[in-house]
Amino acid sequence: MDTYTGKSIFKKIAIGKILFYQKGEQTIKRTHIEEVDAELKRYEKARAAAIEQLDALHEKALKEVGEANAAVFEVHAMMLEDDDYVDSIVNIIESQHVNAEFAVATTGDNFSKMFANMEDDYFKARAADVKDISERLINILSGKEGDQVIGDQPVIVVADDLAPSETVQMDKKKLLGFVTKYGSANSHTAILARTMNIPALIGVDIQEEWNGKLAVVDGYEGILYLEPDGETLARLQKRQQEDLETEKLLQQMKGKEDVTLDGRHIRLYANIGGVKDVADVLANDAAGIGLFRSEFLYLEANDYPDEETQFRAYKTVAENMAGRKVIVRTLDIGADKQADYFKLDKEENPAMGYRAIRICLERTDIFKTQLRALLRASAFGNIAIMYPMIISVDEVRKIKRIFEEVKQELKEQAIPFGDVEQGIMIETPAAVLISDMLAPEVDFFSIGTNDLTQYTLAIDRQNMKLDHFYDSHHPAVLRMIQMIVENGHKHGCWVGICGELGADMTLTKTFLEMGIDELSVSPAFVLPIRKMIRELSIG
Repeated sequence: MDTYTGKSIFKKIAIGKILFYQKGEQTIKRTHIEEVDAELKRYEKARAAAIEQLDALHEKALKEVGEANAAVFEVHAMMLEDDDYVDSIVNIIESQHVNAEFAVATTGDNFSKMFANMEDDYFKARAADVKDISERLINILSGKEGDQVIGDQPVIVVADDLAPSETVQMDKKKLLGFVTKYGSANSHTAILARTMNIPALIGVDIQEEWNGKLAVVDGYEGILYLEPDGETLARLQKRQQEDLETEKLLQQMKGKEDVTLDGRHIRLYANIGGVKDVADVLANDAAGIGLFRSEFLYLEANDYPDEETQFRAYKTVAENMAGRKVIVRTLDIGADKQADYFKLDKEENPAMGYRAIRICLERTDIFKTQLRALLRASAFGNIAIMYPMIISVDEVRKIKRIFEEVKQELKEQAIPFGDVEQGIMIETPAAVLISDMLAPEVDFFSIGTNDLTQYTLAIDRQNMKLDHFYDSHHPAVLRMIQMIVENGHKHGCWVGICGELGADMTLTKTFLEMGIDELSVSPAFVLPIRKMIRELSIG
């Protein structure tokens, strides 16, 4: 048995024989053409056929992986109509009197290299898209389109890399998983793999002689086992069986409403820490994202993430959620979440110190950059914004003034943005006690039960010695939640829970009886809670 490590794209187990997929590298010959007009017509016919293929792929992907993930094929079709790309091909055919295959290959290489050399990660990723559409055109021109990757038997596909179109065209019933040498966790292909529930590894040192050998892809540990021994195989088969049992629950609950037996509806959303987590949200069929912890964009960086970096992240999530609500919590740095470049002073009691909205209201340049990125991204989906660690009405009004300043700047620059709901996190006793005063100022409340519990009970939740004193079911905490709901509803403000307590199924009925409008939990809890909600009667 040999083992190889890689980066996991989807946490699942695949067991089967390997199919080593190697793209046929076509040697494109440069051929002199006398009839230039005829060659241009041949090219145009191939381009039309390629667009037709991509439209069909888009329809297939819509059914299998959803609108947001199918959009890559719309992008590819648009790229085939891009003026610069088309003009380059036409110019080469006309000026050099060469065959269309050579003109497409040359243009594809030139554009791919241009994108690959850019510093921006988004544009770097377009290099693969250009290669994909160019290869499609060349295949059509040379009569080689329609090749099938997978045969009759289910396999684990191993390849240097896979284009999105190659992934979608594979028969899902025959594709057990895939392993690639190249690719990124945020590539279209990776997103498709997660959405299609296919275990996959990238960054593996693959070898052609693996073809036909038995292998196991362990998406949990990021390991490929080649010709596993009996003990390893039995262990992973057991884990795979457990996954299948979970899958039965997923299939039973997917697409069903989050409604009680007596007709009470609730919004069941998911919490995420970054773009990569959206796949779990989609796989678990959450109705939206109730907490996007934006601070992870800062914690994973070596310097303040600029507006473009943040915009791309928020935009990607909004587009992938395809119209479902995405609630982004503004920067919640400080306390146990530290980034060196913020140069925050060491504090005796950081949980109650200089953190979250307190930093944003003093360092408004950082705050405005984030608000600009969020507002710009709101033009591409249903984004809402919530502000953490609020303790006063004055803070909320300051935030709203800054928010309006940013909106005005964008208007003056003719930058589009959507209609954005604004809410606050209720996670301090102060906010609870004046929730009747805060509710008229905002569209919604989201209760952060983790901090609310520690502040209410005067217990540092980072202190392991206090674990047995920490009681999230304490009557004081539950009474506060009830008070928040009542005060919010009196003033037309909807109320949700985004803390860990939202996933506590011993309290699900209690929360519904309190009148909670939304629960936002880790993606894995969505379907079990949906099942419970659908079995409850609140009365």
